[in-house]
Amino acid sequence: LEISNLSEKDILVLPLDLTQRSSHEAATNSVLKHFGKIDVLINNGGRSQRSLFVDTNLDVFSAIIELNYLGTISLTKYVLNHMIQRRKGKIVTVSSVMGIMGAPLASGYCASKHALQGFFNSLRTELTDYPEISIINICPGPVQSKIIQNVFTENLAKSLENSGDQSHKMRTDRCARLTLVSTANDLKEAWISDNPYLAVCYLWQYAPTWAWWLMNKMGKQRIQNFKSGVVSLCPGSS
Repeated sequence: LEISNLSEKDILVLPLDLTQRSSHEAATNSVLKHFGKIDVLINNGGRSQRSLFVDTNLDVFSAIIELNYLGTISLTKYVLNHMIQRRKGKIVTVSSVMGIMGAPLASGYCASKHALQGFFNSLRTELTDYPEISIINICPGPVQSKIIQNVFTENLAKSLENSGDQSHKMRTDRCARLTLVSTANDLKEAWISDNPYLAVCYLWQYAPTWAWWLMNKMGKQRIQNFKSGVVSLCPGSS
């Protein structure tokens, strides 16, 4: 409000829990009642993970899917109904580079992001009669945020003890700006990351055999670091 021409009526903040799917329709209706339309939905809710699969309770995987995947597509469903009526809109989903590759200590998180990639890529093909509805997938690499402090671990009650240094990661404002540029230009998918993480994405896309070899090398060290309490600078640290 201090740095723009917006007024109080131009802003509406609604508390929302992605896991409470029964509340998503009412939340959508509240936004429509206030503004009359929804031009852009940015799906940016989720939690990451730091734990080995063999040590992790299945309840953790269920919680990850409920939040990162089902919560996201639930909210999308109600907003999309409105966009279809208007025949225009943008649905932007913050996925991850972990949605296009795999990494140790994040099997549940990777699975949820792969699920989002598959869902929205499929949804895009169902909307060919609505060329002005854009489906945009944003795949950030490591970004400075509090996601690492709030990761799932091997059980739901345990928090991560060592979140490590964030300085090597992309600044939050740069990631946000590149996301907005991608949205404005209707990019179907954007990989937003610094190297060497971005280079690894290209390896997974074009030379998967080499990518698996590299990830096995990096993954082994990363697991050793994790067990000894050292934070690893692996692409999975987003």
